[in-house]
Amino acid sequence: MKSFAAALLLALVPALAVAAERITPIADAQRGSMVTVKGTVERITDEDEFRLADATGSIRVYVGPNWVPADVGETVTVHGFVDDDLGPRELYARTLTRADGSVATFERRYDW
Repeated sequence: MKSFAAALLLALVPALAVAAERITPIADAQRGSMVTVKGTVERITDEDEFRLADATGSIRVYVGPNWVPADVGETVTVHGFVDDDLGPRELYARTLTRADGSVATFERRYDW
C-alpha cells in the first residue's frame, strides 16, 4: 500500500506544481519568460499547435512534436516558455493540464 501511495504522489506532483503557480493573463505573457496561463482552446491550427484564449487575449501554443491533447472549447492550463522571436507570440508548452486534472508533459526539444 505504501508503494501505491508513493506512486500516486509522484504522479500528482506535476499537476500540483502547475496548480500552485501563479496564473498569468495571456496579455501579460512576456517574451522570453516561463509562464502558466489558463484559457479556452479557441481552435486547433495544426496537429501540434492550437490557439488559447482568456479574457485578456489569445496566444499560439506549440506542443510538438506531439498531437494537441485537448479539444476546442476545453479549458486548460499550460505551463511553458514564451518564444522571444520577433513574430507573433508563441508559447512552447512544457505541461498541459486538462479540466479533469490529467496532465500531459511535453518533451523539451529546445534550449532556452
